Amino acid sequence: MTNLQVEDSGTYFCAYHSYSYRSGYSYRYYLLKGISLNVFKELLKWELDSLSVQCKYSTSAHSTDTKVWLRRGPTASKILLRTDYPPKWTSSKALKDRALIQDDTWKNTVTITMKKLQAQDTGTYWCELHSGSRVTPIMEVRLSVSKRTQQYVVKESGNVSIQCLYSASDYGTVSKAWCKEGARKTCAAALVHTNSSSSEYCRTAQQGRLTIQDDIQQGIVTITMEKLQAQDSGVYWCALYEEDQFFRMVEVTLSIPEASAGTTLPGVAGTSQATPSGNTPAPSSNANTFILLSGILSILFVLALISSVMLCVRWHKQLKTRGNREAENTYDEAGDVAELSSTERMESPKDDDKDLKYVTLNFKSQLSPEDPLYCNIEPSQAHRKPKDENVEYSIVALKHLPRNDKE
Repeated sequence: MTNLQVEDSGTYFCAYHSYSYRSGYSYRYYLLKGISLNVFKELLKWELDSLSVQCKYSTSAHSTDTKVWLRRGPTASKILLRTDYPPKWTSSKALKDRALIQDDTWKNTVTITMKKLQAQDTGTYWCELHSGSRVTPIMEVRLSVSKRTQQYVVKESGNVSIQCLYSASDYGTVSKAWCKEGARKTCAAALVHTNSSSSEYCRTAQQGRLTIQDDIQQGIVTITMEKLQAQDSGVYWCALYEEDQFFRMVEVTLSIPEASAGTTLPGVAGTSQATPSGNTPAPSSNANTFILLSGILSILFVLALISSVMLCVRWHKQLKTRGNREAENTYDEAGDVAELSSTERMESPKDDDKDLKYVTLNFKSQLSPEDPLYCNIEPSQAHRKPKDENVEYSIVALKHLPRNDKE
């Protein structure tokens, strides 16, 4: 069975059947095992949300039964609503005027509505049919209600401003209060509250160091506490205030450490949208400054990176160019190459009877002192008394090849 629905709850059996000739050629079922299936509905809500549940019963035979909405505890169940005529609420005062049960006998549907949910409403609920001593369960509902929280740490003698949001369309006309949680985890009395009878769009009330302001168009309650002392630490509620009942909107935990001599305490720090006042900078302003500085530093880093890359590319090109030039110079200055000097002239010896020509070689080379050097010199240019010097002579003969008359 997949995609189970609440209507699938019930008792199922595993069975086999056989064909019986004795009973008039009919099938007969034999039960093997019974299985009870309960499909429940799970709901997750926030405080001040509303709950609407529809419970369908099977046949019109139950239309005259009493429909019951009850809360099941660890040891016992407690009826909250029932369809007596007129319908009754049988729960505590906290449930009055925020819970309703309706029975549509034409559609065989019971509808339960709960408003202004609170964390203490978390639990297991049942729709049931009661007829005398017979009880028929219809549907199980598991409800979980979470509360919104804020936390603040404020220096002594400082101020704090707290904002609480609500649905303006649902609770704009309801009085709002600021109260301190007591030993029983509830509020006993309001420290300051607005007046629901006021026709102003922005309702304001002040009590000593406390100020409450309610913008019923935007759905924002702002509480300001001034000149805070260590004894002001505790848990507070932003709450709806109706008939001396408090329905929590936001739970605020406030801590004011005692400031010792020479100790500087941090300003307001919280997880809410509140804007602290006094000498304490707003968290949103600090965030904007951090974002701005991060952007500027990122731009400077990118520019520095681009400049570094350009310098590296330029330096690499210069090294490459310098290496090419040195290679060319090395090639041009290669030694041990003999050239004919363009200024030298061909000379004929005095003896013309032989077909010999003489030429003077201009040897351009960077030779080491140990290498021998050859050249043609006149006898008059030789040293008359050489001192242990060996002079070698070289004659280069240039022979003209005979011309080809055909050319």
